[in-house]
Amino acid sequence: MKKILIANRGEIARRVIHTAHAMGIASVAVYSDPDARALHVREATQSHALGGTTSADSYLRIDKLLAAAQATGADAVHPGYGFLSENADFAQAVLDAGLTWIGPPPAAMRALGDKAHAKALALAQGLPCLPGYAGDEQSAARFGAEAERIGYPVMVKAIAGGGGRGMRLVTDPEQLPAALVAARSEALAGFGCGDLLIERALSAPRHVELQLFADTHGACIHLGERDCSVQRRYQKLIEESPCPALSTALRTRLGDCAVALARAAGYVGAGTVEFLVDGDAFYLMEMNPRLQVEHPVTEAVTGFDLVQWQIRVARGEPLPIAQHALALRGHAIEVRLCAEDTHFRPHTGRVLHFTAPQASAFAPAPLGGLRLDHALEPGGEVTADYDALLGKLIVHAATREQAIATLLRALRAITLLGLPNNRAFLVACLEHPVFRAGQALLPFLTEHAQALRERLVEEERALLYPAALCAVYPAAPTSTPALPCGFARPLRLRHQGEILPLAVRARVQGGMHVDLPGGEVADVRLVALPDGSRRCNWSGVEYLVRVVPVGERRWHWQIAGVDGWVDDASLEPSGHTVAAGGATELRAPFNGRVLALAAEIGQVLAAGDTVLVIESMKLEHQLACPAAARLAELFVSPGQQVAPGQVLARLVPPAAQPDPT
Repeated sequence: MKKILIANRGEIARRVIHTAHAMGIASVAVYSDPDARALHVREATQSHALGGTTSADSYLRIDKLLAAAQATGADAVHPGYGFLSENADFAQAVLDAGLTWIGPPPAAMRALGDKAHAKALALAQGLPCLPGYAGDEQSAARFGAEAERIGYPVMVKAIAGGGGRGMRLVTDPEQLPAALVAARSEALAGFGCGDLLIERALSAPRHVELQLFADTHGACIHLGERDCSVQRRYQKLIEESPCPALSTALRTRLGDCAVALARAAGYVGAGTVEFLVDGDAFYLMEMNPRLQVEHPVTEAVTGFDLVQWQIRVARGEPLPIAQHALALRGHAIEVRLCAEDTHFRPHTGRVLHFTAPQASAFAPAPLGGLRLDHALEPGGEVTADYDALLGKLIVHAATREQAIATLLRALRAITLLGLPNNRAFLVACLEHPVFRAGQALLPFLTEHAQALRERLVEEERALLYPAALCAVYPAAPTSTPALPCGFARPLRLRHQGEILPLAVRARVQGGMHVDLPGGEVADVRLVALPDGSRRCNWSGVEYLVRVVPVGERRWHWQIAGVDGWVDDASLEPSGHTVAAGGATELRAPFNGRVLALAAEIGQVLAAGDTVLVIESMKLEHQLACPAAARLAELFVSPGQQVAPGQVLARLVPPAAQPDPT
């Protein structure tokens, strides 16, 4: 094996490139048009353009990927995760082209990558599975009948793929038809297969998975478990190893079941068997026949480079260790840094400022160490064509408590400005007493996300005024005297939809007085620092502020690990910004594509009723009516691209008369 083509992008492409180069193997990066200047393209030995802007036109095109391998002389293909990593047809096409496939055999992928087949195989091996239906008949009527037999609540799942796409929780029969449509649509877009299954849903389990590895010589071992219970949209946010709540006996049983399933499928390479753990009982969810996003957690506690293992196994080498010799060290936690707001809505934008603490990258973190795998750089564009994952921060420490403390310090030290991201939300999750006690179950964010959001808003509000003054008034060097003026300049700030009026007066001796709501007066001095940050002395309290402009009168700022957004609304007309006649406007919260219109003009809607569906970053999002209203106008149609803030629909009070025609 002399040259590996990585059929992927972003941080996982960089991850594979790092190990390949460390092993003396050349690499080939492929890229779509939006990724032409991406880091993984610049770091690979060679690169090859696939063309196209969407996944379907680039990273999901088997013909283009094989042509790239031929053109560059690559003799092996690594799929990364996502895209075609679980596609057995792609694996077979790679082998048929005379190339080495760095992944499981196609037959094993077909047996395990399809959730329905995997469950059938698991049941044959005596593994516990939840009651469900995964048959060939895919009609809504059949699913309805099976759901009644199983009993609500049920989970609708895409048979192919993973990553939380094509999954919907259904708690009553009325929700099922819409859930089937949405899950099938998302599955088709993400994996090219719309087949679904349903199974009984548990109310509050843990999500625990086992990392597997098997070689071509008959050895198959597991490398311990990961707890992945902190999730939103059925996608993981925080992963850790070991699980804080597994007994030795339960850990052994899970490992034995995972290995038995892999052996039954004739598995080779890296894979992950996922379980729902409910007390001492557990049930198979699925097996992912690929490397996982959270593999660095296992690399930390084992000290092994799993990508290197993948390459060596693909070359026919035996596993370097037996199960009985495996020893896990310390505790590791990974958090996923994503381009999303606190309501878990994905966002696009440009990275305008990025700094991070000293950390290793793309290699197992030593005990007490920090690792950051990412593809971020200032000026980098995050588009709606791919998912919202920006990077992963991993810490490895002697104890879980030490790991949490180190991770919190590192997250607060990261500065990421220019687009919404979940850095501060991750801090709030890690600090929550339920998580710190090791008691976070799958409903953790459902139960606590709103309280976490409210806490973050309070933290932003406490630092808003120093940040806003640094944004609105670019600080002059201290050697330049301020020009005094006896008149107060009115300043209106918008934060979280609230307008906050201030008055600013320059002082004779420099600096300014700021009249705050409630009558308080602050004495403020601003100083620009050589690194581009600003120092704000606010009535004797010093703040170090980093702020970037995002639009003409909008800024993104960060102070001491807290970040937020502020607008200068001083030039906007005062009063409520609603349309005439009490109408309200439904606006796009992010970039995306309109998939469907769920309501018709003139229809009376209740609060929470879906108006339209937008696809962004491989996920579907239902935009709902905020209160009882009648749909007066629609300004978009299916297939149309929309931008943040774009008006999509006009809503009027239910009793309002229709517009004359």
